[in-house]
Amino acid sequence: MSEKGRMGRTVSLHPWVIIPTYNEASNIVDLVGCVRDAVPLATVLVVDDNSPDGTADLVEKLGVTDELVRVLRRPTKEGLGAAYRAGFDAALGAGATAVVEIDADFSHDPKVIPELLDALDGGAGLAIGSRYIAGGSSEGLTTVRLLISRLGNLYAAVMLGLKVRDATAGFRAYDTEALRMIDLETVRADGYGFQVEMAHLVAKLGFPIREIPITFHDRRTGTSKMSAHIVVEAMLLCTVWGIARRVSWLQHGAREDRVIDGLERLVRRRS
Repeated sequence: MSEKGRMGRTVSLHPWVIIPTYNEASNIVDLVGCVRDAVPLATVLVVDDNSPDGTADLVEKLGVTDELVRVLRRPTKEGLGAAYRAGFDAALGAGATAVVEIDADFSHDPKVIPELLDALDGGAGLAIGSRYIAGGSSEGLTTVRLLISRLGNLYAAVMLGLKVRDATAGFRAYDTEALRMIDLETVRADGYGFQVEMAHLVAKLGFPIREIPITFHDRRTGTSKMSAHIVVEAMLLCTVWGIARRVSWLQHGAREDRVIDGLERLVRRRS
């Protein structure tokens, strides 16, 4: 890895890898092992939303013999964004210098984590494992899922002015210097819109964002957590944030939040 990151810091010195889970018993033991092999110095935190299949119990057993493997048990399933916020809080409280997000289903290759950390050491505030830059690809996705993903990323880039090709990507690494400047309690999104929102906030703070090409694989086993609600939430939030960039009235007080709350209530009534 590069020797120095922002302001002379070695960002990769104390990395944490956050893995949100719900019913991932068929994947989690192998994935944790692969992450530990790829980044031996990393603390691996599995944030489990009370999986009925015993995912958290399996991770707890791993932690008996490996002090760098931990589990955070949450009482209910509250969404991807809430799980990551809880994981970020734990990592920041423990003094992590970098925080990595990775899915539990092997759609992301843990061997790429050192490249993401390298990008942070090179000065990025956020490094994204990207499917949509040169060298990146998606394998095993249906045409419909791929089209939704590509159009969603294009829409987010246009509305938010993001110079990022894969803002919805869930394989990424943050410099904790950037995370500490974000009020995580105010981050609204819970689905994949969470990834767009976090990229948007990092960019607004002025931190460089770097994309690393990856090959995304459809999950090995288990069921995808993607739903129509997640897609609608992301599109709604991007629309309001994008309008707020152009209409100063929305930028004052809590107007933006009130508009989003009203639209979400309307969507729930119609669903």
